[in-house]
Amino acid sequence: MNILKTSNNTRLFDRKSFKTTLIILSLGLSQQAMSAEKLRLYNWGDYINPKVLEKFTAETGIEVGLDTYSSNEEMLAKLQAGATGYDIVFPSVHMQDILFQLNLLEKTDINKSPGFKHIDTNFLNAKTDPNGEYCLPYGWGTVGIVYNKKLAGSVESWDDFFNLGKQGKKIAMLDDMREVIAIGLLKNGKSINSTNRDDLELAQKFILEQKPNISSFTYDSPSLVQSGDLAAAQWYVGSLNYVFQTPDEMAYVIPKEGATMYQENMCVLKSAPNKSNAKKFLTFFTQPEIAALNTKQQMNGTANKDAVPLLPDSIRTNESINPPEEVREKLEIFTELGRGIKLYDRIWTKIRTY
Repeated sequence: MNILKTSNNTRLFDRKSFKTTLIILSLGLSQQAMSAEKLRLYNWGDYINPKVLEKFTAETGIEVGLDTYSSNEEMLAKLQAGATGYDIVFPSVHMQDILFQLNLLEKTDINKSPGFKHIDTNFLNAKTDPNGEYCLPYGWGTVGIVYNKKLAGSVESWDDFFNLGKQGKKIAMLDDMREVIAIGLLKNGKSINSTNRDDLELAQKFILEQKPNISSFTYDSPSLVQSGDLAAAQWYVGSLNYVFQTPDEMAYVIPKEGATMYQENMCVLKSAPNKSNAKKFLTFFTQPEIAALNTKQQMNGTANKDAVPLLPDSIRTNESINPPEEVREKLEIFTELGRGIKLYDRIWTKIRTY
């Protein structure tokens, strides 16, 4: 009898163990499934249409989380400080090259995706990724001047912009080292990527001469221009979202002397916990209708050549969004500066503390 009891107890223990094992396994599988159904983006503030994310979730079941940053440098600093959990970042071209050199990027082979045929290869501008093996060209545009017509009148140039400040009207520049120094270089006829000490001293001198008339260095300008708290501001072409709301009061212009051109790409991090889902998102975004959906909200250019015909005339034919060739010739995109970045850091510190 004792043997039988032992046997029965043993079988009872085995059944309990089996059930417990199933629960543990199911929990483990459930956690893996939950992990497999998530995606975490780290992007510039408001730099993606929420409808794109909603559509991706609806089609794939993958839930998308989004954190934002205000500059390339902020994003890089957070990653280098050990931030984990992000799958996709949206660096400017020169920052993509830096991330690559720091071994932070995952090779995605997105260029082998059937949808990559829709991408205009003229936007493969990253020196470290000339074939699109790592990142997907995302969006591009210009950094010009958004202004309040009632306060500023007509603005056509950087000279017009800075003259507003001299007249006692409030103007603002971006709180961005490269963008601000670029205008100093541009106004002196130099490349926005110059690392020549003399060129940079000229740029520093120019910006410091303007600084007493610059109300602030900020990313929050368009709403202030719209309200009349600023007469004009250096800002991205995305300010057309505000211009289109109040076209009689606001305008955006690419200054006649020239301007900077930005381009961000969509990159998967080597530390991404959801690499498969991240690659699915890149593939999803190669679809022309998805790129067009994003561009309609962002008011900038798209690297997806087959998305352009899907855009409304107000965007497709807008010369601020899709400038003519003679204007494009005056646009310059940032490149990675190598050791030259230390000169920029010193100049920027002086500009901000002067």
